[in-house]
Parts: sequence; C-alpha cells; structure tokens
Amino acid sequence: MKQIESLWQEVRDLSLGNATAVRRLDSPPAPLEFLRDFVSLNKPCLISGAATAHWPAAALWRDRAHLTRALSSSSVTVHLTPNGRADSLVPIDGGSASSSPPPSALCFASAHAQRVPFAEALEMISRSSRESNFVAYAQQQNDCFRSEYGPLARDCDGHVPWASEALGSLPEAVNLWIGNHFSETSFHKDHYENLYAVVTGEKHFLLLPPTDVHRMYIEDYPAAQYSYIKETGEFKLEVEEPIKYVPWCSVDPYPSPENLESEMAKFPLYFNGPKPFECTVKAGEILYLPSMWFHYVKQTPDDTGLTIAVNYWYDMQFDMKYAYFNFLQSIEYQPIHDYTGTEEESEDL
Repeated sequence: MKQIESLWQEVRDLSLGNATAVRRLDSPPAPLEFLRDFVSLNKPCLISGAATAHWPAAALWRDRAHLTRALSSSSVTVHLTPNGRADSLVPIDGGSASSSPPPSALCFASAHAQRVPFAEALEMISRSSRESNFVAYAQQQNDCFRSEYGPLARDCDGHVPWASEALGSLPEAVNLWIGNHFSETSFHKDHYENLYAVVTGEKHFLLLPPTDVHRMYIEDYPAAQYSYIKETGEFKLEVEEPIKYVPWCSVDPYPSPENLESEMAKFPLYFNGPKPFECTVKAGEILYLPSMWFHYVKQTPDDTGLTIAVNYWYDMQFDMKYAYFNFLQSIEYQPIHDYTGTEEESEDL
C-alpha cells in the first residue's frame, strides 16, 4: 500500500502546497473566491485584516464586567476535568466489574458538565490550573451561543456573510468558547464547514487533511465520564455501563519528553510522515477549517487571562468527497516496518 503514503504527499503537492503554514488572506474573500479556492478544494485559510474588527465584542469582551453584566441572569454550562483535556484518551482507573476493560486500558473521557451562573463559571475558568484540582472550560458546542449566551448576540455577527452566501445557508450552530491555557482539544474531525473566529487571546491549531486518516491511528475506546465531587475537590472516572465504544484518534502530538520515544514507536505514520499544518489564530482573525480535517487545539489567553472564540458550523455537503473519504478510511493499512518514508509496503493496493 505504498500508494497510501504517496497520497499524503501528492495532496500537498497538487492542492495544499508543501509549506506547513495555512494560506493567509489579508481581507475577507468574495463568496465566489471562497467557494472556488477553498471550500471546493477542502483547503483551509486564515482571514486576517478586518475580519471581525467591526464587532463590538472585539473591545467589549476584554472587559469582564461587561460580560458579567450582560449575562447576569444567565446560567451556562461549564466543563470540568482534572487536566484540561476533555473528550480525550486517559487511562482507566480500576475496572473491577467483569464487563469493564482492564485497568491499564485507555478510555474516551468526557468532562463533568454542570450549569452554574455565568459569574461563577467565569470565576471557575479564571481559577483553573492543575494545582487547583480542576480545569474549567466553557465548550458546550450545542449552538450554545444562541441559547445560553443569547444576551451577547448583539456583540458579534450571527453568521459570516461571505461564507453564508458561498455555502448557500446560514450556520446550523454557533458556539462560544471561553478558557485559559490549560484547556486543550485532542485530535478529532467534524462534519461541518467551520468558521472559527477568535475574539480574545490566541488559538493554536495543528491540522491534517482527511487523506491522512491512517496517520491518526483511530481506534474504538470505551466511553467514560468524569464526575466532580465539589466537597472533596476530587474527580471520579467511570466507564459507562453498558459499555459503548467511541472511535477516536490515538495520537498525542505533544508527548512528554520521557514518553516521546515510545510514542514515536507506537505511531510512526504520524511522527515520521509529512508535518502537520500549523496555524495560530489571533484576536480578530477567522480560520476556515474545512470539513473532516483533523485538528488539535491549544490556546494562549490575553492579559485578561482568557481566550474567547466564536465558531460557526455550516452543514457540509455529503458528496463525492465524503464517499472518497469513507472508502479511504475503510482500507486497513499498517506497514510491516516503522514508517520512515522508504519502508516496505505491507501489501499492494
């Protein structure tokens, strides 16, 4: 299956370019340009210039007092984890039930979610650290900006006009994200055309195109749920019963120094293959993240201690590209030797 490895480079040569930086536009594109040059090619871009400069949020959301006043009567959902990694792979603790996976196995852990008054949520996010026993992140994702954060709607656009015209629809969901530098999002993909606007702070993306699916080492992991016990400040992690499995990317692109060698040995297709695209989205910029692109996200707060972003999810077209991706993903591929770009293929395609 040497052809699969060749595909990773061919996509970069023919469509994405060999640089690991995402193409930057100095101003928002015309709808036709956006559709022709990026959406149709499933190619990301970063829009700088005055992408969101006209939003009142650009100035107002740096003022915590404004946020607290606007949402003084609102309760919002905050997600709690012990380490800032919600929806990620963690070791299973215990596992005494016979139906449970072994204690040394990994599980897909979802955060503890609870609704609290916004002022309390903001305080929890501000206090978040690994020393405080929890990391709080506002990341509800279920169109939360237009429901939980409705009073802030006047501070920014309800959609991205040039994207809406190009895609022929309004966004299906608009989400608000508030966190600090302890919150990270593990590699995953979404079946949406994503317009990701950063309002305060910065977001740091690692991106891989859908053609690199085999480099993600997607496996089925048992679903588990964190529970936070406020009285003790401790978390409990339990595998869901009955057990259900979640397909998830196995690769951690930032392993600790002591684990780097073992992680590279386990996931050679990732670490030895073409480098991911890297993109930092600063306040006032919008990232177009095409559907089905794998992305890992870290963030840096501004001097107020927060990173705040709004993203717009537009329905993707389930067209021939989607059929091609499903076909590619269905092909089992594991090289006999560690991937170096020259190893023997395991079989002919």
